[in-house]
Amino acid sequence: MKTTRWYFVVQAVNKQPTVRERALVPVLVSLGMLVAVVSSLGAPLIPTIAEVEHVSLTDAQWSLTVTLLVGAVATPTMGRLGDGPRRRQVILGALAAVLVGCVLAALPLGFACLVTGRALQGVGLGLTPLAIATARDALPAERSRPAVALLSITTVAGVGLGYPLTGLIAQSFDVYAGFWFGAVVSAAALVAAVVVLPSTAHRPSRPLDVLGALLLGAALAGLLFVLSEAELWGWTSARLLALAAGSVLLLVWWVAHELRTPHPLVDLRLARDRVVLTADVTALIAGVAMYLLMTVVTRFVQTPTSAGYGFGSSVVVTGLVLLPFSVASVAAGRLVPLLTRRIPLARVLPVGCLISLAAMLIFVFARGSLWEMFAVMGVAGLGVGCTFAVMPGLIVRAVPAHETGSAISFNQVLRYVGYSTGSALSATVLQAHTAAGHTLPSGDGYLTAALLGAGVWVATGVVCLVLLRNRSAAADTAPLMTRPVIAEVPEQGEGQTAQALAAER
Repeated sequence: MKTTRWYFVVQAVNKQPTVRERALVPVLVSLGMLVAVVSSLGAPLIPTIAEVEHVSLTDAQWSLTVTLLVGAVATPTMGRLGDGPRRRQVILGALAAVLVGCVLAALPLGFACLVTGRALQGVGLGLTPLAIATARDALPAERSRPAVALLSITTVAGVGLGYPLTGLIAQSFDVYAGFWFGAVVSAAALVAAVVVLPSTAHRPSRPLDVLGALLLGAALAGLLFVLSEAELWGWTSARLLALAAGSVLLLVWWVAHELRTPHPLVDLRLARDRVVLTADVTALIAGVAMYLLMTVVTRFVQTPTSAGYGFGSSVVVTGLVLLPFSVASVAAGRLVPLLTRRIPLARVLPVGCLISLAAMLIFVFARGSLWEMFAVMGVAGLGVGCTFAVMPGLIVRAVPAHETGSAISFNQVLRYVGYSTGSALSATVLQAHTAAGHTLPSGDGYLTAALLGAGVWVATGVVCLVLLRNRSAAADTAPLMTRPVIAEVPEQGEGQTAQALAAER
């Protein structure tokens, strides 16, 4: 009898999670927040970087665009490696690259060194899909959904939180202090990941599609360079058209290569699923509009009132303008379950586009007061939160488990391509409305950018409706998502419990 009792005591003790196991979900969330911190070192600091480094605003915009560009290329590469036995090593390597990039950008060695550092920081943008894949593998099915939902909105919510914090640091010290802050955060995340991340050595290994990564990187870099230099070179210049044509040909070559190779960087065949295709196309187009608005608002708010518009706000105030974006994106996570009681989850995508369109229209017609900028970003956060938070859940349910990392990575790639395109496009539009010999664009430039963004959101909504016009496709999705992914975003305590159950699994 005593032996039996002792056996059950030992079993109960063995089921108690260790500190390392309890820390998994918080560490994964910290990786998502790190992505937000890396992103927050961009947009609000562009005017300050231009002034400190003595470069134009268009050139300074590359301190943001290059990060997103590298993220677009690194994300599918990391996602493919992360689907194999080297996921832990890939995550740790990415964190090390971000740390080195932050240090390089923090050193006052010139604009080229800063851009190089920002490029290395872009590697960190591939961490979110790997964190989502880790959560799916490590957590039980009933607990992986809330963890995935939490991770999917962490990066969106963290953007607005990171902007005022880095802005405060930059204003209190200098622009380089913000990058030192990023280095400290990266180092802390690296140490935590070394201690907590589980091994994936048991997973099968697949060869890396190096040619696919090179083709994708070259094509995207060429297209973004075309956007950024179009106003300077001229839209009809021979070298611009040649670069654009070459980039498109590289992109076509990449698509053909991915469809032929047995081990593609991105399995484009997964996009044959109507739901996955909808999520991917929406991620691309919506990413353009999102960063177009964020970049335009941050520059508009910081513009001196002597220009006839703007508020001459500090970097800190500019960061605070983006805070409602984060708050509203989190609130959207609570709104989605209410919507899904009346409509299928996939139908939330066009609803989010409609809300985001409203944000653009507010900026078009009401941008004479600073409080209106807060309202614009709040509405934008609500729309983007509804749109982007749904995508990972749709993809996770539509693809095989062993393709989760790759499929979500590709969706993330399209987001980053959209982000970087929106960043470069905003600079091009504003540069087109900057008179010769002047450094600031006219007010009409911001109106044009806002109308362009509104058009992009209309196009995104139309695409969603067209791709989901087959009611059976949406209906097939609804039963899978009866308990919506977003509806189960856990509180802190529940997240820790989910990780404890993962250890028992």
